[in-house]
Amino acid sequence: MNAKLLLAALLAATAGAAIAQHGASHRAPAPARAAATPAAEDARLNAFLDEAFNARAALSPEYETQLGRKIGYDRLDSNTEASDRAAVALADRQLAQMHARFRPARLSPQGQISYRLFETEVQRAHERLRWFWHRFPVTNNGSPFGQVPVFLINQHRVDNVADAEAYVSRLRDVDRAMGEIAFNIRHQAQLGIVPPAFNFEPVRADARRVLTGAPFTDGPPTAIFADFQAKVNHLQIPDAEKQRLIGEARAALTGPFRHGYDTLLAAWSAIEPRATGNQGAWSLPQGAAYYNAQLRQRTTTNLTAQQIHQIGLDQLTRIHREMQAIMDQVGFHGTLQDFFHHITTDPEFRYPDTEAGRQQFLSDARAAIARVMAAAPRYFRRLPRAPLEVRPVESFRTATAPVAFYNPGTADGSRPGIMYVNMGNMADVLKPGVEDVSFHEGAPGHHFQISLAQEMEGLPLFRQHAFYGAYLEGWGLYAERLAHDMGLYTSPYQEFGRLAGEAWRATRLVTDTGIHAMHWTREQAMDFFRQNTLLSEGNIRREVERYFDDPGQATSYMIGQLRILELRERARQALGNRFDIRDFHGVVIENGALPLDVLGELVDRYIAEHRS
Repeated sequence: MNAKLLLAALLAATAGAAIAQHGASHRAPAPARAAATPAAEDARLNAFLDEAFNARAALSPEYETQLGRKIGYDRLDSNTEASDRAAVALADRQLAQMHARFRPARLSPQGQISYRLFETEVQRAHERLRWFWHRFPVTNNGSPFGQVPVFLINQHRVDNVADAEAYVSRLRDVDRAMGEIAFNIRHQAQLGIVPPAFNFEPVRADARRVLTGAPFTDGPPTAIFADFQAKVNHLQIPDAEKQRLIGEARAALTGPFRHGYDTLLAAWSAIEPRATGNQGAWSLPQGAAYYNAQLRQRTTTNLTAQQIHQIGLDQLTRIHREMQAIMDQVGFHGTLQDFFHHITTDPEFRYPDTEAGRQQFLSDARAAIARVMAAAPRYFRRLPRAPLEVRPVESFRTATAPVAFYNPGTADGSRPGIMYVNMGNMADVLKPGVEDVSFHEGAPGHHFQISLAQEMEGLPLFRQHAFYGAYLEGWGLYAERLAHDMGLYTSPYQEFGRLAGEAWRATRLVTDTGIHAMHWTREQAMDFFRQNTLLSEGNIRREVERYFDDPGQATSYMIGQLRILELRERARQALGNRFDIRDFHGVVIENGALPLDVLGELVDRYIAEHRS
């Protein structure tokens, strides 16, 4: 839903080079005031920034719910360009207020970073607003038809009758939200901006799954109705009150909720004839400029598409060499592609497509995470307080959900972090790789980074919840390599799965830039995946289609990982025996998400402090 877009627009940052440029802009001088210590000024700035964060978060009821707060609890997000413009206008006013009240020279180094990052957020909001009409709000990698139920099921708590009534109000609000998205995609089509053709049928299938079952059709209740009933039945209230609430939910679902789905489905079918094929961002109006902007935001660097493409090719050469060493270790004779075929076709490396097979996958993933938690104190001084759960993707969205992904918990622990695994088709799930994906999506990957950021005291809220793709996904991929350093992979085949994960991300660099800057076809990108990765045919298709739908996102992983590894080696070389991996990790993940150049500054400061 639009909560993620608004969150990215308001609470994320852009390229580090832009930070410095914006930070050097002309500002009105702050009013004269009595001298204060940097600590006191930091506290004053943090209070201002937290107030600003809360004002901006209040524009997104869904984001407030994600934070665990019941503000706007009866509404869904707005999806209009006007609402984004209002959000940017608020951010501009807050920026002017910050410039008037604070001077960077009076702040501590940490306070100065907060100051700079807040400036950058406003710049980022303007950049995203510029490309509002280029973003696809409906794709087979992120459809509102699936996202609405997922949001309500996983994030809307029902602790009392008022919460249940708010849930019903949100079911009714689906009509408005879907109507806004329907308008957006019709307007985009008029501008010549239409999703690739492969999106249309899977999105319709998502909607059909949500609308199959009671109260829409005969049979067991659909997932969202079953969720509401379970939450209401858990309340300690009279049965008559429960039945009243369930009846209101039924009426909301069959009335405005269903109407909203039908409205968006009609618009979706109306624009489908304008989808002339499957082409990258280059085919859109101002497509090259849009893609370059996406690369800057996704990598927080100024790397060009050609440079990123070559980095991917160079990394594949290195990874394939390491893969060959494992092939030699296990005594396999043949080409790398022969080994890929062996692993993807031999039943030894597959989970059965049965409930027992699915449970075994979940058990293996949980065991891998348990090994991380046992070893983690040797590599981290601080561990997350939030629990981590491993769950299967809900059945109604298996066709469009990624292979695996992480859903953040709340800072107060009321909602755990969740590692989701898509087990809709067990043919897409290989045993060599279960450990790797658990380390990336769970621990010490996204769960450590996101949970620790949320739990850090002394950071302003916007930094606790910031989102920088290269940092976040770079840490996830770094965590896969770190697990190797920690000795957590249990066999050569699991190590091969780790390398396959790296090859997957290097291939992303090549294919994303190939699609959007070099006019690669869908088939060309899929064939490159077949030649260079261990992914199944189904996952290859999902991956490549995801890149078409979200230009530049796939480049963030390896660009971020390479930078973190480079910084670790720089610190190790500079500090020698004084280097402690726990301190390095503290610098990287206890300061909130950062652009890569700001992360480099913090590591340089850490090196200087530990040299003395």
